[in-house]
Amino acid sequence: MKIPRVCEHCSKPFEAKTVTTRFCSLSCANKAGKERKKLEKEQKEKETLLNKYSDKIAEVQTREFISVAEAKVMFGISKDTLHRLIKRGMVTSVNLGVRLTRVKRLDLEALFTSVEIPSKKEEKAKPNFEVGNCYTITEISEKFNADPSTIYHIIKRNKIPTKKVGSFVYVPKVEIDKIFANT
Repeated sequence: MKIPRVCEHCSKPFEAKTVTTRFCSLSCANKAGKERKKLEKEQKEKETLLNKYSDKIAEVQTREFISVAEAKVMFGISKDTLHRLIKRGMVTSVNLGVRLTRVKRLDLEALFTSVEIPSKKEEKAKPNFEVGNCYTITEISEKFNADPSTIYHIIKRNKIPTKKVGSFVYVPKVEIDKIFANT
């Protein structure tokens, strides 16, 4: 009886002789076993380190001032960045001697607080360039007694959308009325 399978280690298709066969060859089985043992060993090392240093971690998180190396590990920033923040005055620090700089943990936490990012950007309504809803530049200059070059500067400065049809430039009435209502 031959069962079509895919090797769990090398992902190559093979024909298994039994229902429980997981690997295409003895070498793949050995490699997968070594990989599994390596992962288990790394996991145990992490757990022992965590158990060994849990008191130290808790103690560091309660102290007001921490060393640069501890801040580097806790906040994931380089020591150069930390020294730059100290020079700018963004982080309070105390220099107790050569290589004994201590920084205020609360200042760093305040710098790295989470910022709420809006999920959706507010989209501006698309301008309505229909015949009755727009002014031409000459209509605007006549209505508000302004020079056409001034009108162009205002449109550019306020980023008002325009539409050019032939030799005419159309501007939405709503936008222009808003601007000239404020002046």
